[in-house]
Amino acid sequence: MEREVGLDGLGDLALHIILSKLCPADNVRVSCVSKRLRISASEDSLWAQFCLQDLHLSTPQDHQGNPAPSFKAAYQFWREAFAMYPWPLVLRVKRCWDKLKKWLSNNFPEAEATLRRGASESDIQRLQTLLKVKLPIPTRLLYRFHDGQELTDKEHSARMLGSSLGIIGGYSFYNHLVNVYLLPISQVIVETRGVIRHLGFSSRSNNIVVAASSSYSEKLFFLNCTNGQLYVGTRNLPTDGEMIQCVPNALVRSVHVLHGDCQQDAMLLWLEEHGRRLENGIIKVREEGTVRSISLFPEVPPLCCTAVTNGVQVRASAVFVPEFADLQDDAEKYMFAYSIRLSLLPEGCIINGMTFSSCQLNWRHWIIRANEDIVSDVNGEAVIGKFPLLHPGEDEFVYESCTPLPSSSGSVEGSFTFVPGRSADPKGGPFEVQVARFTLQHPDYVF
Repeated sequence: MEREVGLDGLGDLALHIILSKLCPADNVRVSCVSKRLRISASEDSLWAQFCLQDLHLSTPQDHQGNPAPSFKAAYQFWREAFAMYPWPLVLRVKRCWDKLKKWLSNNFPEAEATLRRGASESDIQRLQTLLKVKLPIPTRLLYRFHDGQELTDKEHSARMLGSSLGIIGGYSFYNHLVNVYLLPISQVIVETRGVIRHLGFSSRSNNIVVAASSSYSEKLFFLNCTNGQLYVGTRNLPTDGEMIQCVPNALVRSVHVLHGDCQQDAMLLWLEEHGRRLENGIIKVREEGTVRSISLFPEVPPLCCTAVTNGVQVRASAVFVPEFADLQDDAEKYMFAYSIRLSLLPEGCIINGMTFSSCQLNWRHWIIRANEDIVSDVNGEAVIGKFPLLHPGEDEFVYESCTPLPSSSGSVEGSFTFVPGRSADPKGGPFEVQVARFTLQHPDYVF
């Protein structure tokens, strides 16, 4: 007859394997059974595994990044620091920040350096008391990990030019420059009070300013603390408080529920989606001279379209510009900015088998549609007053412009007319370069 073997009768390796299959909470319970199980369940190698699995920690540290004496102590520090929150939500918020910080560390470390240490519960309570709101649970946790961004005095002194270090990023066209950053709690209080005072918002509206453009071009994001939705102001924000939602309503749920694991407000969903776009290379850092910033113009298909004609490559994409939208204007209800990137491939300009080392733009033709109806057919010289001269292997010539639409979707397509060589010294007749049709679309997520 086979003899039953209890946990105390197992060898150390077998016991370690069994305990590693349990969750941390069950290991704590098992440690109460006997002295041997207490010793085995306290082995730091076991808690190193739990820290790696749950918290993605390879070294023992608390939630503020301070060293901990052991992995078991680190795990305990984390649980105690966030004891009032659903643990699955804590881990989800940590994953969100980890993804953003990993991308920033690899691609934009100077922006990562602006992230502030996490806010305390007393900081959050002060905000709630002064603004008479109750923050959604996911947003509270987001602030516990990082209290927004801290732009340096140098950044603020260059405010008219705009800081380039916002982790949300932005765009520019003509004299409109936007770069959005996350506000720290202290600034949330100041900006929200300013909106209430100057824009006539009710102090009972439950909307607080959580993100804004650091430049003179105003763009404000509001979190509604009652329903958990995120909004951005339109052109009519100063006159009648008009805003557009930034996240699909159907995804926002249980924003004030402390139990379970289904809580998700728009702020968390928005940052998760932003992290996904960065991680997948949909949006990237753009460099203009010594200035680096996150550009919201998409860089990959299908949102970015590419066409090559006679060696000239044209990449084009667009972004919705909510701060210029006017939902009361039937003719120009929505505004879109578009970015055109021109380059000459390394093999040069090739026409009828002949290769030229340069070519120059002198004409453009645009067809702009709202839905499928043509609303604009434009012919004109140059692009933003410039006649770019392209050479093989040089950086792209980039320019941005904008167009209003009466509908939430549309498209742009067209062509550029180039001459081989230079306009002042053409080496052949003019030729057309295609601009592939790219979409203008009010997105599900608005940034």
